Formats: sequence, structure tokens, C-alpha cells
Amino acid sequence: MLANLNQVLQPALQGGFAVACFNVFGYEDALAVVEAAEARNASVILSINVDMTEFMPLRNIVSMFRPLAESASVPVCLHLDHNYEIDTVKSAIDHGFSSVMYDGSQKPIMDNIAGIQSVVAHARQQNVSVEAEVGSVPYAQGRDHIKSALTKVDEALMMVEQGKPDALAISVGNVHRIENSYVDIDFERFDALEKAINIPLVIHGTSGIKPDDIRVLARRNVGKFNIGTCLRQRFGSAL
Repeated sequence: MLANLNQVLQPALQGGFAVACFNVFGYEDALAVVEAAEARNASVILSINVDMTEFMPLRNIVSMFRPLAESASVPVCLHLDHNYEIDTVKSAIDHGFSSVMYDGSQKPIMDNIAGIQSVVAHARQQNVSVEAEVGSVPYAQGRDHIKSALTKVDEALMMVEQGKPDALAISVGNVHRIENSYVDIDFERFDALEKAINIPLVIHGTSGIKPDDIRVLARRNVGKFNIGTCLRQRFGSAL
């Protein structure tokens, strides 16, 4: 069944667990993710990377993935991952995504908040959830234009209070696209954010986080873990 982000994250937080968000690039891997979720009777999030939107129109993406979500026996969220253009994010909402991420993390905090406010106002009309990012999660490879910045508690609180997103991606030592090593999570910073923020937190770059740290975070206020790199590695190895 199709669900928005709120509909999968709130039960997870109340139950003391998190929901996996898998980056998918085609029907086959999306089907595998949904079938695995059904086998475990677990909610899941299908995440569409910004790179995919450069090669396929949004209407085609939705036509491919939304029926999978609608016909599933478990809640499935169709989520647009990191997108930096407000008009594109709003178009994704209009085309049928049930959740979107507007990433204004490279902008000054007030500009980031203004962007989220605009997206949220559009999304609420269609029961679509919105994810924001404060601080900036760096990339181990590629996207060199992305500047890293750890999340500041005061800025995160401003975003939650003024922007009103449904979930907040944070930067606490996590890194995108790590292949063969693990990062050290700044738990002191995480603790402070958890105390201040009353909406689900999101961790990007899960492939580079120690399994024990994932278990700890999943029992805390992290509602969503983004997973991509390890899936691509397994896919490549299978070939």
C-alpha cells in the first residue's frame, strides 16, 4: 500500500525501530526491495536518486514505481531523494511521489528554511511528506561541490520550528558513498540533536556506519536510514 513518510516513520519511532530507505534505479531492484519487505512484514521506502531524474521524466518514474507501492501488502513510501530545485520537488509532488526531500543544506539556514516552507505548503495540499537537511553530509567520492558541515543544534531547531518538515536529515560524521570502511559517529552531537528535535531524524550514508552504531541509532530518534552504496556493490559483484 502506498504510504507517505509520516505514515511509516511515526509507527517506527513508537515501536523503537527504524525504516530502511533503499536507493533504487530500476524495476528489478525496486521489486526485490518490496518483496523482501513483504517477506518480513516491514514498511519500506523506495528512494529515487536525483541522478535518475536526469535520465527519465518524473511521470515515467512514478508510472514504474508507484504501482509497486500501491499493490504491496506492506506500507511502501515513494520518496524523491536529495533534490536541490524547488520547482522539481514540487513537480515530483504533482506527479505522484508520496514523499520528497528538498535539500537546501548548501544554502544559508534562512534560505534553506524558506525553501522548505515553500515545499511544505505545496506538499500539505496533497498529503505528501517532506524531508529537510540541516548541516551537510559529505561524499566520499563524486559531487565535490558539496561542502561538508556538521549539523548545529540551533539551526536544526530553527528548521523544525519554522520550516515544519516531517523529518530532518542530519550530519553527525556520516558520509555518502563509503565503500570499504566505517566512520565514527559524533554521538555527543547526536545526543544534543535528539534532545532538541521532536521529529524523526534521518541518517544518510548508512553503508559507511558500523552495524553496532546502526543498532544504537535505530533505537533512538532515527526513523530512517538511507542505503545505497552497499546495494550497488552487491549488484556489481553479482555481475
